[in-house]
Amino acid sequence: MTTTNTTHPTPRYNTASIALHWATVLLFIAVYVLINLAEGFEKGSPQRQAARDWHGMFGLLIFALVWLRIALRVLGTTPPIVPPPSALMEKLAKLGHLALYVLMVALPMVGWLMLSAKGKPIPFFGLELPALLAPNKELAHTIEEIHEFGGNLGYFLIGGHAFAALFHHYVVKDNTLLRMSLFTRRT
Repeated sequence: MTTTNTTHPTPRYNTASIALHWATVLLFIAVYVLINLAEGFEKGSPQRQAARDWHGMFGLLIFALVWLRIALRVLGTTPPIVPPPSALMEKLAKLGHLALYVLMVALPMVGWLMLSAKGKPIPFFGLELPALLAPNKELAHTIEEIHEFGGNLGYFLIGGHAFAALFHHYVVKDNTLLRMSLFTRRT
């Protein structure tokens, strides 16, 4: 059985990448909690609208942060996984990461389009973003279904990502999880 080398610190992602990763995790938790919380409030209530507004603002914040994450990923280096994974595991990891990045770009954009088509304001921390579409009730309904499908898909993608990290750490016993850890020493 392979084990992680514990006598030497593991190579890690840079501090900015780690901070953005965990900030995104917290934002995803908030987005999902808020939209589920909103459903518990009466339709038209200020509490429901506040939960939906915060859901949207945090979603748009994920959209803003993903571009920084992409830039860091393109410009930075990826620390090696030790011991190296199989070619199949590498392909699955790349596909999973691609799916998560598509989710972080597409889902907030679809939400923005949905609010635009509904003719609703698009609040963003004291600002109001411009509508991307003219109001169109029928189109809004279709976009809302796409947004909900994407949100439900997100549960599986995010859960799969977390499962894979824990699988690598506890079963494969490589350094995959440690490379993104907040609490591991740097080399």
